[in-house]
Amino acid sequence: MFEKILIANRGEIALRIQRACREMGIRTVVVHSTADTEAKYVKLADESVCIGPPPARESYLNMAAIISAAEVTDSEAIHPGYGFLSENADFAERVERSGFVFIGPHPENIRLMGDKVSAKQAMEKAGVPCVPGSEGALPEDIKETVRIARKIGYPVIIKAAAGGGGRGMRVVHTEAALLNAVNMTRSEALAAFGNATLYMERYLENPRHIEIQVLADSHKNAIYLGERDCSMQRRHQKIIEEAPAPELTDKQRAKIGERCAEACRKIGYRGAGTFEFLYEDGEFFFIEMNTRIQVEHPVTEMITGIDLVQEQIRIAAGEKLRLRQKDVTLRGHAIECRINAEDPYKFTPSPGKITSYHPPGGPGIRVDSHVYAGYSVPPNYDSMVGKLIAYGATRDQAIRRMRIALSEMAIEGIQTNLPLHRELLHDSRFLRGGTSIHYLEQKLAQENKQKVK
Repeated sequence: MFEKILIANRGEIALRIQRACREMGIRTVVVHSTADTEAKYVKLADESVCIGPPPARESYLNMAAIISAAEVTDSEAIHPGYGFLSENADFAERVERSGFVFIGPHPENIRLMGDKVSAKQAMEKAGVPCVPGSEGALPEDIKETVRIARKIGYPVIIKAAAGGGGRGMRVVHTEAALLNAVNMTRSEALAAFGNATLYMERYLENPRHIEIQVLADSHKNAIYLGERDCSMQRRHQKIIEEAPAPELTDKQRAKIGERCAEACRKIGYRGAGTFEFLYEDGEFFFIEMNTRIQVEHPVTEMITGIDLVQEQIRIAAGEKLRLRQKDVTLRGHAIECRINAEDPYKFTPSPGKITSYHPPGGPGIRVDSHVYAGYSVPPNYDSMVGKLIAYGATRDQAIRRMRIALSEMAIEGIQTNLPLHRELLHDSRFLRGGTSIHYLEQKLAQENKQKVK
């Protein structure tokens, strides 16, 4: 096992990884920008190294600075968390070439799954169901693109092969709008990702977003740890996640879960990963695989009792999975609310000093957050300041506990989306479960119309 791990991230996930390491008796090194000098996880680390100014490209995206920090502190491995360089195959390659262990998949797996075209082709070969679409990248020939769209059937969605996080995609309802949509998406993809490759899929009208959590080691062992429903989202950004997914049967879960585990074995995947699906009319359609720990991993931890970050570390150290599929049991229900420093309805960022902070407590409540009273939320990074997780024996109990926790939680000095979460936890459609990924945006649009009237 490693004696010292460098954490190449910030915010709540840096603290989460640090806690996992401390429990395992592993010393931690935290890298940080000048904006994060006063962060809790920096103060709690065994060692910390400032790697640059606030802009991410000069600090958290600075590969050379991170690897240098690992060298000067005699670290053995680097945990990238999520975001930043966590799914950057070049970074994983540089880490391992420099003599360190990258706590994540092999670079070739990151590269394979990072390109949505090659990922889809790999999943089709592995027997994982995919959304009907183009076979490979869209051609430059617009006539051929039109033919592909007609074969798929409108509406279609144009996606950037290197896209992610809801960026680089455009829905097309008519043939007349196709050419302009392709040209605009291609230009945006090139500007945002440095890769103009596009592909096309059928656009599903009312799908849910369901994802399967997997763990795989370097010895061809792979298991799935149930699923999460992440359908409550806005502009493809998740707001509330829960596990297990409402209305999904044990038979459906086992069928899709085993396909994902088998896909991991076939491609030689290593580490934690998440297969993301659109789910409609009882069918799963693969959209992408995230080759890292997810923001919403705590809901899976709550219903399985498995520490996913510690498992990542053990796998990276070369250990075999300690669990077999029959050892994985799902118990109860968990819900996570992402707490963001933003206007709850306009969604504009709200950085600044937190003057008062009161986290909730009680049975089944978990708070993953790096903030405290007096902490200043910097304007340079993602607006998430924490995650509130509620666990219950049933979904109904988890909802009731979450309502209580949201009523107790107080963050003052900045705006947060707590009011929106309080509203959603009483929303009749959410309470029934099984909302589509479009529900929240439609709800907010309708409420805005009523306000204007």
